[in-house]
Amino acid sequence: MRKLRSIRATAPGRAGIIGNPTDGYGGSLVSCSIAERATATIVPADQLILVNKTGQKVLKWENDFANQGDYFDIVRSVLRYFKLYDLKAKITTETTIPEQAGLAGSTAVIAAVLAAVSTYIGKNYNRYFLAELNRTIELNYMKCQCGYQDAYMTTFGGLNYLDFRGKEYYKDLHNEQYGTVENLAEYVNELPLVVAHTGVKHHSGQFHKPLRERWLEGDPAVVKAYEDITAIAREGKKAIINGDWDRLGYLMNENHRIQNSIADSGEQNNYMIKVALENGAVGAKLAGAGGGGTIIVLTFDPERTKAALLQAGADRFVELDPNAQGVTVEYAEEFGYQEAAPAKEN
Repeated sequence: MRKLRSIRATAPGRAGIIGNPTDGYGGSLVSCSIAERATATIVPADQLILVNKTGQKVLKWENDFANQGDYFDIVRSVLRYFKLYDLKAKITTETTIPEQAGLAGSTAVIAAVLAAVSTYIGKNYNRYFLAELNRTIELNYMKCQCGYQDAYMTTFGGLNYLDFRGKEYYKDLHNEQYGTVENLAEYVNELPLVVAHTGVKHHSGQFHKPLRERWLEGDPAVVKAYEDITAIAREGKKAIINGDWDRLGYLMNENHRIQNSIADSGEQNNYMIKVALENGAVGAKLAGAGGGGTIIVLTFDPERTKAALLQAGADRFVELDPNAQGVTVEYAEEFGYQEAAPAKEN
């Protein structure tokens, strides 16, 4: 008999520095956590109650767990995976990550909910399996086209080189290879980067799906683009470790040029990137998928660049945190609970 009263888990968002969006195509990236986090809290209750900023839902019947296109679908999807139709608990989700901003906001909520719920029912997953489970839920339960960067970054946190060679095609969860996660924070004393939210919302799945279909069909432009961006990311890793910021700026610009040549990155994104490069930045690109969201800028004159971006329509700046923890269970206080059998999936 374990004793738990309440569990609170948090997970960070992320900003892609170089290499995105090759994470769904066997590519490589360098990505950094942001300071903003998603939170999930679970406490015992006499019925199953879901709470978020839009209100609350009580799930009574099995069909209440089906996706309904609202803010409760993430929790519904996690509960469906575990088949927790008889769970009696109150699950509350909150986030400070800008919504639909290309910063892995939804995936961070999944990571937090997964950590809270799995701890609550007595399962103990390693981080690699937890990241893969996160991606599986987003793809197969949320029905959102996605790569691996978000699931790995929200789970591991930090400043990481990510390599997804051998993961070009989605497999069953238990047949997936684990990606490579190499933390670079110890080699980096500064990150002269500014992350600016454009204020334009997007849905990453809608952006990714047409590109995925073109890639699967063997479209030469898309295949070549992602081979080139993958090579750029591996070179970018070296530039970051060596502090060769001029080289990194050049590579960021190339990353954006190639991606924009196969899929329009969005009018506001492209405008803000142009403004940044005209006002002190040496490199600028999307921090996420595109079509809205957030840009990441390498600049040695951040005040000038930020002022110009504000005038161009940026509605906020997001702080990078290279030392951020990944998904974390922050506390577990006591109540009587029969522990489930240990997880065997990992």
